[in-house]
Amino acid sequence: MLYSKILIPLDGSRTAEKVLPFARLLARTLRLPVELVEVVDVSAASAHVASDKARFLDALIAEGERESREHLRVVAAEFPGTRVTCTVERGNPAEVIIERAAADRGTLIAMATHGRSGVNRWIMGSVAEKVLRGSESTMFLLRADEDAPNTAAAISSVVVPLDGSELAESVLPTVVEMAKSLDLEVVLYRAYELAASAYYGSRDYLPHYDAMLLDLKREVEEYLGKKVEALKSAGLTRVSSVAAPGAGADEIVRYSREHPDALIAMCTHGRSGVRRWVLGSVTERVVRHSGDPVLVVHAA
Repeated sequence: MLYSKILIPLDGSRTAEKVLPFARLLARTLRLPVELVEVVDVSAASAHVASDKARFLDALIAEGERESREHLRVVAAEFPGTRVTCTVERGNPAEVIIERAAADRGTLIAMATHGRSGVNRWIMGSVAEKVLRGSESTMFLLRADEDAPNTAAAISSVVVPLDGSELAESVLPTVVEMAKSLDLEVVLYRAYELAASAYYGSRDYLPHYDAMLLDLKREVEEYLGKKVEALKSAGLTRVSSVAAPGAGADEIVRYSREHPDALIAMCTHGRSGVRRWVLGSVTERVVRHSGDPVLVVHAA
């Protein structure tokens, strides 16, 4: 089995709940139990209580916990036929989510994020961003708008951006299992462009850019063709590839917007220490702007 459970962080907002239809789809199809979690941020609550009202802080936190438990009880009822547990904890939301997921390496974290920039870029402040960067668990991320109408969850294909590296390819075993379990078409996608150094010509030598780009396209198509055959050998039947000129993240987002009901599957580094919070900009940009949900697998 790919995963042992789905962990769904909520914060009481409608935006956070936008991921629920997809979570229900995954839980039902993959036959996974679900853990709903809400975190009462004590430090945030303290910051909003005047010093002369500090004696009321415990009562305020207790009320927040009661409201969270009631909210989770209502959400749990939306998962008929699925084993659901509800957890309410005090602490830093990102840290609690990361720790709960780390306790079971088979956890799939499902979260909704804002597709905005600046202060409001991430739901629950910077929680989703920190979990994305700090957790080693696979994440199912959905860019959501609180004002957008609720729609039924549907996934018919999985788009796999590749760049020729072993890191990007390490998502493929997960893709194979996901495609088999959900009966998905697989599209291997690679955006390509000449390296900046290719444009540094001289008076004595001017590169033939069209020829170089054509050679690069052939190289990319040959690479993708080999990967398509490898996935077919792994038991998949509906596998194709797309080679598109342009910058990686921009082309992935464009393709996703033109192909609804797709899941984008990407791999990123799993790091520790200070570098734990460094994530590839391509993955972040796709998560932030894609119209499709994104499955982020952390490489070992």
